[in-house]
Amino acid sequence: MHAEDDTELPKSKSQLKREMDALQALGTDIVKLSAKDLTKIPLPETLADAIHEARRLKSHGALRRQMQFIGRLMRDIDPEPIQKALDAIRLCGQQSTARFHAMEQWRDRLINEGQTALDEFIGQYPQADRQQLRQLMLSAAREVKQSKPPKSARSLFKLIRDIFESDDE
Repeated sequence: MHAEDDTELPKSKSQLKREMDALQALGTDIVKLSAKDLTKIPLPETLADAIHEARRLKSHGALRRQMQFIGRLMRDIDPEPIQKALDAIRLCGQQSTARFHAMEQWRDRLINEGQTALDEFIGQYPQADRQQLRQLMLSAAREVKQSKPPKSARSLFKLIRDIFESDDE
């Protein structure tokens, strides 16, 4: 064994370029966030100003140069807290999408399967008003058969959403 094995080798030019591209990609992801989500990211003032400027730009060339500038600014900071905050925002979005799909599935099941789906729903959400659910289910099923606008299906979805929200509290 050589004594040189204990020392770190300098990073290759390719490795440095990959790291800089990753930082620039992180900057691009931040620029694409909504204004609300952007406030959740811990950014130094200079980087925040550069990101707000990039959001304002319309010219492709100017935006590309600004993104390179953002990548350069990110070399001087620790990107880990920014990446963690971005991951948390994405996870929250995925959870709300999954929740929305679950509500849609319950609505469709209640309309199509009838009493068996209602019993299962009440088993999971005992605070739900069985009579109101049944009434909206029947009205929505009737609207489907008569090819009418889905007014009751929308009302049923709103009721399911309220039940889900009350269950979270």
